[in-house]
Amino acid sequence: MSVTPSATESIAARAQLMSDGGYFDLNSDEVVPSPCISVCRLTDDRTRCAGCFRTIDEIRAWSAADSAQRRAIWVTLLQRAGVPLPAALDR
Repeated sequence: MSVTPSATESIAARAQLMSDGGYFDLNSDEVVPSPCISVCRLTDDRTRCAGCFRTIDEIRAWSAADSAQRRAIWVTLLQRAGVPLPAALDR
């Protein structure tokens, strides 16, 4: 199974929704939400989740990550997905 355009569109939409909600703002007290879109399958090459584009290491690190680390994971996965960064993450 490879990554589909719908997965890319879904993660882009989730990122925009989180950005619009202020979750990526540096001064926000809100917890940065997970990028999980409930498509929890590895790609054929087993390098990342086909739904959220995170690697296994990023998924494992998520629960212990602080807001800065979570924003960094978001940036990395959106770049991996080929999705433009929302303005709040493009700093």
